[in-house]
Amino acid sequence: MEENNNGNDVLIKVENLKTYFFLDEGTVRAVNGVNMAIKRGKTLGVVGESGCGKSVTARSILRIVPRPGRIVEGEITLYRTLEAEGKSCALSEEVKLTDLKPMSAEMRAIRGCQIALVPQEPMMSLSPVHTVGNQILETILLHQNVSKAEAREQAIEVLAMAGMPQPARTLDQYTYELSGGMRQRCIIAMALSCHPSLLIADEPTTALDVTTEAQILKIMRGLQDELGMAIMYITHNLGVVAQMADEVAVMYMGKIVEQADVDTIFHNPRHPYTRALLQSIPRLGQETRDKRRLASIRGMVPDPYALPQGCPFNPRCDVAIAGKCNVEEPTLVEVEPGHLVQCFTAT
Repeated sequence: MEENNNGNDVLIKVENLKTYFFLDEGTVRAVNGVNMAIKRGKTLGVVGESGCGKSVTARSILRIVPRPGRIVEGEITLYRTLEAEGKSCALSEEVKLTDLKPMSAEMRAIRGCQIALVPQEPMMSLSPVHTVGNQILETILLHQNVSKAEAREQAIEVLAMAGMPQPARTLDQYTYELSGGMRQRCIIAMALSCHPSLLIADEPTTALDVTTEAQILKIMRGLQDELGMAIMYITHNLGVVAQMADEVAVMYMGKIVEQADVDTIFHNPRHPYTRALLQSIPRLGQETRDKRRLASIRGMVPDPYALPQGCPFNPRCDVAIAGKCNVEEPTLVEVEPGHLVQCFTAT
């Protein structure tokens, strides 16, 4: 391991990741050469329109890409974390997740223990025929050497940490007896039950009202401070990114087109796609002030089976250079320290 790759700061490193789906209609390059690093104790916000590869990147890290998709190139490295007594997922110096088979014992021990997932829709992930307690206890007993009574106490503790009222009572309830916000708290508790090093939150508040969303975000920030975990927060909501993220990666058609710290992304965006996303955010008082329509990005996301030549964003870009942007694809370059952009007009 190269010392400057980690420096006790990087938890997950993704290098040239390519995850393709091989369908009868053609090949979908869902993730097409992604490079990123997730730092310990920090939040990386991953943003972009639907279909840009955010969730597939997360599933690639977890090694749960559904068929007929598979990782065809690249490496995902999980670096050593603190040894956890009684946990089945204590790591050596580093683990190449891409070298492990998705259903191998080692990958199954890491998944849910070192790396946990909070999915977008809790009812798709929770069993309606098992109690909340059964489902959280299963995770704890799988990854920790504890008794069932100890596991139950831990389950009550993590439900309380996740902001669940009356956690001991909730443990014996079924998910159909709970509200949407309470179900999402159950999912968060399940994900945190083994104190993971990385929590992947895949649009975890999409189906919630704004009040419950604010509560969930506050809980996640508090738990991050308490447990010291890293978060990969996937969303299309730039307002949430402003609240949650330390760094931001903007994705478009399977690639990262801009990456920087959150302040730079909001105050000095260099890629036309990032600027267009920011311009589409509604602002308080805007309608009463100027009566203009909310800005939108012209055109449509390209057909994944027939990507345009050159830069994938060039058909929708207002500053595209004819004869260059529609012919050549730019590379991701550092335009200033820590600020990466994939655009000819930004350099």
